[in-house]
Amino acid sequence: MSTSIDNLPLLLFSSAEDKANAQRVSRLARAGRLRKIYSGVYTSDLESPLEQIVRPHWQKIAEHLYPHSVVAYRSAQLGKPDDQGNIFLVHGKRVRTIELPGLKLNILPGAPAIQNHSPSVNDIPYGKLFFSSEARRLLENLYTGKGSEIRTMGRPWVESHLSKLCTIRGEYKLNALRDDAKSIASELGLDAQFKALTSIVSALMQTGKARSLRAADALARAAGKPYDPDRIEIFETLFTALRKPLPLIADPTKAGVSAFNFAFFESYFSNYIEGTTFTVEEASDIIFDGKIIPKRNEDSHDVLGTFKAIMEQPFRSKPPKNEDDFLAWLQQCNQQILSSRPDKNPGQWKEESNQAGNTIFVHPELVKGTLREGFKRVALLEDPFARALMAMFIVTEVHPFMDGNGRTARLTMNAYLTQASACRIIVPTGYREDYLLPLKALSQNNDPTPFVRSMTRAWNWTAGFDYSDFAKLWEKMKACNAFTDNPSQYQLLDPRDIS
Repeated sequence: MSTSIDNLPLLLFSSAEDKANAQRVSRLARAGRLRKIYSGVYTSDLESPLEQIVRPHWQKIAEHLYPHSVVAYRSAQLGKPDDQGNIFLVHGKRVRTIELPGLKLNILPGAPAIQNHSPSVNDIPYGKLFFSSEARRLLENLYTGKGSEIRTMGRPWVESHLSKLCTIRGEYKLNALRDDAKSIASELGLDAQFKALTSIVSALMQTGKARSLRAADALARAAGKPYDPDRIEIFETLFTALRKPLPLIADPTKAGVSAFNFAFFESYFSNYIEGTTFTVEEASDIIFDGKIIPKRNEDSHDVLGTFKAIMEQPFRSKPPKNEDDFLAWLQQCNQQILSSRPDKNPGQWKEESNQAGNTIFVHPELVKGTLREGFKRVALLEDPFARALMAMFIVTEVHPFMDGNGRTARLTMNAYLTQASACRIIVPTGYREDYLLPLKALSQNNDPTPFVRSMTRAWNWTAGFDYSDFAKLWEKMKACNAFTDNPSQYQLLDPRDIS
């Protein structure tokens, strides 16, 4: 536990310019009431490890030792010490390294803070320090001289950063940054870095050669197939988790009545989970008799469209085989589901960003490229269950359409399972939270374990029913709490435990 003496500040500084304060600090230190961290830097905390004091307060220490310096290179991007405790400051004309517990101040020669240009170019005041402007930061991180691997984020990072900016803010932003960088490059002594920046921007805007690019997402943009690199990182995590032996549960249905009954409940629950709610009796009228529920024409067609996609090819058991087929297959599937909703642009890629809660899905410009990159992982997986989960998550995470994304994703998953003569997966109402929360954990925390576990359980649950008799199947699903809207009160039960 830390101990601060007599409410003294955690950090105290002394310098020759303020002799009275220096004498006071010296007296306190001699009396054992302060610990010395570095010349002129003391702490009143007599117990905590010095690293825990120094690292979070690097700014105050840097302000004291090197006021008016510029936090630059990778430090300006990270906004904190890196894993090795490095902070890079531009100050004066001599290279120096100051080592403190948990912190290494790397002093580099260079131009002082820029404050006499336009606001977009001026370095940003930060207490008694400055942070490099965005244009200066990009130039600095293109430095390739001695120590660049430690000092900079590296050229691939710059390329990827610019690619993301182009997606979010358009080519105008790239042109503006290039103009800003041009206005300060000579002053900073970074003309060579400006030349590199110009070649990157030109390649990303497809007005220059792309062969100099290194970052995969930047190369994809230059080729006209931009994708979301953050999503690819999540896809790669799931792909790795699925590269292991997995179970295979055989299809419990036969062609005819049992397959028909299975498709009914798959369609029913897939729509219910998305908010298209009917009673089983109403859904039966829609699917078995072609009845349209009064005042719910579009909802009725959603249920029927999903059912038809489950039963008909290619959506039943002929999943896509390559990237181009994947995109076309998804569009056709979404069109089938939402055919009665022209206002939802069925089968058309979304034109505006969409989100669920605090999860913002892939930017419209990056939809096709991200789906293509995702499908590469699907194609590399050999296990049918792994391939099914990978494909389903990719569609869910990209959310490529205005509506119907969840239903499209689950249909994609089940097509891979039926192709392998494996049991399809039904996600009942009573399992909704157990289905959605693991998806969120994977999307936001890059943790695939809950998702794989959740889908394995849903798969086993689905395979536990006899689908040959509709009435008995319905009753058993009710007994298993499949239809409950209150899963916290009624837990989903295994059909094998119900007599």
